[in-house]
Amino acid sequence: MARHIEDEVAYYYDSHSTEEDLMGETSFHADLVRYLMDVLTWWFHGQLCAVYDNLNFYQTANPLEYPLAPDIAIIKGVSHHPTRSWRVGKSGPAPQVVFEIASEETWKKDLEEKPLRYAHMGVQEYFAYDPHESPLPRSANRRLFGWRLDQGRQTMREMPIGPNGSLWSPWLESWMVPDGATLRLYNHTGQMRLTRAEAADEQAKIDARRAQAESQRAEAATQRAQMLAEKLRSLGIDPDQVL
Repeated sequence: MARHIEDEVAYYYDSHSTEEDLMGETSFHADLVRYLMDVLTWWFHGQLCAVYDNLNFYQTANPLEYPLAPDIAIIKGVSHHPTRSWRVGKSGPAPQVVFEIASEETWKKDLEEKPLRYAHMGVQEYFAYDPHESPLPRSANRRLFGWRLDQGRQTMREMPIGPNGSLWSPWLESWMVPDGATLRLYNHTGQMRLTRAEAADEQAKIDARRAQAESQRAEAATQRAQMLAEKLRSLGIDPDQVL
């Protein structure tokens, strides 16, 4: 069922389904995970940071340990590389930030059990989001929940929510703002963090506006030169001899 190879561990749940794996996911869940992965991957591109989705995290060498597999995990200080799973302390540090996206089957655990489990792993910030069209009953008409690690007590303290339901993440240097089925990220000046495709589209618009402005300046300069030439001709001066 499981075996040790030197200091490597063949974890049972790396090759067998967990309870969560067997649960179906809604399009709300899948779409938001995909969107946040795109935003976070682009935000941290060029930085020493790994962003994973649905990766098994372990804390011991017990091959039968049941993993934690957050929908999204951000691990700063390491480069992204393909891996079957992550053993905290051996593969690298614990994720500094994790996200869980609500499903009816897991939402109770996400809100009541996982804050403490992630605290024991050493996660610094934990965020849970409900993207469903009608928030799930346990959401109490809220969509975004956040916790921050209390280092002294090795537990999570819930973050106070902002007036618009937003939360600030120092680790992500971002405001998180609920937007219906989508969770948006903004920098401290209020600019929305974009996906790579959105950033490329925005840059294309900027380039197009710049090209248009340069074209208008060139056209205006041509018109001024033509007007000057006409003025010189009206005075009996050959503009080709002057210009």
